[in-house]
Amino acid sequence: MKRTLGLGAAAAMLAVTATPALAQTATPPAFAACKACHTVDKGGRNGIGPNLNGVVGRPAASVPGFNYSNAMKASKLRWDEATLDQYLAAPTKKVPGTRMPIGMADPAKRAAIIAFLKAQSGK
Repeated sequence: MKRTLGLGAAAAMLAVTATPALAQTATPPAFAACKACHTVDKGGRNGIGPNLNGVVGRPAASVPGFNYSNAMKASKLRWDEATLDQYLAAPTKKVPGTRMPIGMADPAKRAAIIAFLKAQSGK
């Protein structure tokens, strides 16, 4: 017996399957703290902190025109998911001497921020 879905059921399935993709590109509430210092728009300006568009995969201290701390310049970090997680958890522990004083203790919020940054980086 062949079974077809009604329009309502098909729309519900579409909403369920489309949600993960939308969740990755939507700005998570946890990023509100980051917005005070950082932009994420492609080609966006630097603020108190550097523009974060394309951050996943790039070397630390590599955004042109931003005045990084000596500690960040010397860190030799590459911003992958694990490094971002460690840095966002405790910036001054990961890079002693960094100018970023604010961390994100909640692992779920860090994961949401990193997923958002990854989506912005096209990764």
